[in-house]
Amino acid sequence: MKKSVFLGTLAASALVAGFASAGTLDDVKARGQLICGVNTGLTGFGAPDASGNYAGFDVAVCQAVAAAVLGDATKVKYVPTTGETRFTALASGEVDMLARNSTWTYSRDTDLKLDFVAVNYYDGQGFMVKKELGVTSAKDLNGATICIQTGTTTELNLADYFKANNMTYTPVTIADDAEGQRQYVAGACDAYTTDASGLAATRATLPDPENHIILPEIISKEPLALVVRHGDNNWGDIVRWTFYSLVTAEEKGITKANVEEMASTSQDPEVRRLLGVEGDLGAMMGLDKDWAKRAISVNGNYGEIFAADLGEATPVKLARGLNELWSKGGLMYSPPFR
Repeated sequence: MKKSVFLGTLAASALVAGFASAGTLDDVKARGQLICGVNTGLTGFGAPDASGNYAGFDVAVCQAVAAAVLGDATKVKYVPTTGETRFTALASGEVDMLARNSTWTYSRDTDLKLDFVAVNYYDGQGFMVKKELGVTSAKDLNGATICIQTGTTTELNLADYFKANNMTYTPVTIADDAEGQRQYVAGACDAYTTDASGLAATRATLPDPENHIILPEIISKEPLALVVRHGDNNWGDIVRWTFYSLVTAEEKGITKANVEEMASTSQDPEVRRLLGVEGDLGAMMGLDKDWAKRAISVNGNYGEIFAADLGEATPVKLARGLNELWSKGGLMYSPPFR
């Protein structure tokens, strides 16, 4: 009797596992296209060029996932989402994943029934002001008007910070970064607040970036993460481990230029597993053995992507900071591929 109950449990587990895997991955393969929720336009992270082609740090992750799953990084449809529409777009199935500077929080993870599968940028909320205002600290903003996006953690953090410091402010609500920039430049608000990376991205697009300063205070933790729907564990694994393949590639010295050479010459067991030379990690997620090699081949490893889209040689001019590898003093750390 015990044996039959045990076998029945195994059968039920297998059935559940079958349903779990027959989700977003099958949808993406069937349509031959990944639908990725991105920002409406944030320089360096995700923004369309004059021809409408999206590029940026977050976009590179979408392309890596498309390459891993479909074998073609161009098979992506980019859906611009705002702070208020992004999670609805994901929950409703309008997009397959979000890669658009979304902070991982308790309530979003649990109450909204979303899965934040990996932090791709560690950030914190800051303030930007015009130099002519003469402000050098966020503590000088008592009574200020502040531009802030609705439907964001930024809105809540701002209220908490001013309350904790016995300060008052007048909010000027905006829908997205583009509107925030317009309102700020037009003088509708004394300061603009969002993630510090977003402030750097906005400042880079201004005609006079040298006349705007980002104040030194960072008032929150903003782990910006990749997001999928809750319950589709296999798809979550694919997005998570595709991102971590880029991080591990940087750790191991695998680049866009040498990935093929590393696959054929490296004797590092983890490199060989990652690049499909040994074992079959891809099969565990319903992918082939070259999934990670393709993902890395698109835009390179995590460090290459950061440097190309956000680094100090770009208009955004962001230092790696917390997003440096763990081995170099940062927080970027991949679980092992084994």
